[in-house]
Amino acid sequence: MSYGMIATWRMAYDGIRVGIVDLANGGSSQKAIVDAIKIVEDYPFYKSVGYGGLPNEVGLVELDAAFMNGDNFDIGAVAGSRNVKNPIVVAEKLSHERFNSFLVGDGVAKYASKEGFELQNMLTERAKKTWENRLEEMSKSNLSPYDGHDTVSMVALDQHGSMSCGTSSSGLFMKKEGRTGDSPLSGSGFYVDSEIGGATATGLGEDLMKGCLSYETVRLMSTGLTPQEAVNQATMTFVKKLERRKGKCGAFSLVAMNNQGEWGVATNVEFSFVVATDRLSPTIYLAYPAEDDGYPTIEVASQEWLDAYQARITAPIK
Repeated sequence: MSYGMIATWRMAYDGIRVGIVDLANGGSSQKAIVDAIKIVEDYPFYKSVGYGGLPNEVGLVELDAAFMNGDNFDIGAVAGSRNVKNPIVVAEKLSHERFNSFLVGDGVAKYASKEGFELQNMLTERAKKTWENRLEEMSKSNLSPYDGHDTVSMVALDQHGSMSCGTSSSGLFMKKEGRTGDSPLSGSGFYVDSEIGGATATGLGEDLMKGCLSYETVRLMSTGLTPQEAVNQATMTFVKKLERRKGKCGAFSLVAMNNQGEWGVATNVEFSFVVATDRLSPTIYLAYPAEDDGYPTIEVASQEWLDAYQARITAPIK
């Protein structure tokens, strides 16, 4: 059987490296997703996910996450989570609940504490300084507060034909308290069916959730389209529709994989993603939006790009 993982953004790379080894050894897609996303959540320099995530308007880190099992459609999700170390672990646990599988706000930490999950302050000094700098920039230059909303989202296929997906994000930088984007919403931020495939999203949640693009991508794959054909059609058709009917469209990027390990991506902005399969070692790619109705341009990230990325995310915050 084929196996593989695909995920949004360069930050997924270390997690994918761990997850694909587990899949190669016969491990489950469920475990691979949780373990991989936990690694992203724990790294403080990834400022849009987990520990060190970007604060909301009052300086609090509120996290969203979701998990879906493609075998039985079990879904667990959290929104507005505070002080829970790994929201993806709680989301996976909630997916086993018959009722109350989507928790928000204070209910997340209460559930996590009751179930023995680790709690901690998710605001780092680095993230706090970034927030303080943004407040100062806003007061001086009328700068929009909303920036930084990169979600780590993954799809995995194991050797048993089981598929799963997951998402985790601190959401929109400087968001209103309680704001929730597409990441924990089934069909918008994620969707997976082990008999077909899965898709997950990153970008501006307020616009992404208007189109239910992850579900639409999976539906299109069920008609016989390849992951690349399906994700491109679902994404770019809606991008054009939103631009025509609303006059604008935020950043949209989706990744997809079918139950044969084939994959595809679609985007209307430049973005990075990671893929690993039984035929491909973990690889970081860059995707650029098509200038016409074609597919995005995809290239392997250069060492120069990778070095610049690492320097940028770890640079001191003044």
